[in-house]
Amino acid sequence: MPANNEVGAKIKNLREMRCVSLEELSEGCGLSVEQIQKIESGAVTTSLTPLLKIARGLGVRLGTFLDDVDTTGPVVSGQKGESIEAIRFAGPSDHDGLEFHPLAANKRDRNMEPFLIDVHPAVNTNYELSSHEGEEFIYVLSGALEIQYGQKTYRVEAGESIYYDSIVRHHVHAADGKEAKILAVVYTPH
Repeated sequence: MPANNEVGAKIKNLREMRCVSLEELSEGCGLSVEQIQKIESGAVTTSLTPLLKIARGLGVRLGTFLDDVDTTGPVVSGQKGESIEAIRFAGPSDHDGLEFHPLAANKRDRNMEPFLIDVHPAVNTNYELSSHEGEEFIYVLSGALEIQYGQKTYRVEAGESIYYDSIVRHHVHAADGKEAKILAVVYTPH
């Protein structure tokens, strides 16, 4: 599993391998050249949405940036004694952000991205909503979430789930200033 600073290096290597300039990628994914440069250099810990946009702009799936080794058969994660390394994503309003634990990092040609996610309380409550193509399914394992989805806010408690189209602007954060743990599956079309 790549460390956070390796995700940016993978993006840069893939972009250069495909002979895509920063300007072309910026145009193709809707992010500024400066933001892409910061992500590629590891200068910022990015949120999931910009990574999804970059993946779309390069014509690859999100997992391309997170994988170490491709496996064609089934992938079993979290076996006894095996730890699942975390990848940290943060948005501008998140102090601690989200820690993603990929559950299928080595599965080749997958269409879904399953994660266990530790959701840390945000310091700032001026949430910046984001959107991307696809769908998200979230099951709350512990704690509670608030999902701002368009103009509405949903509260989802432990044992409950929510499924939504991620093209609608949204933000997922811990409720009540307490930690939460979730199982999330993100689908993005190729």
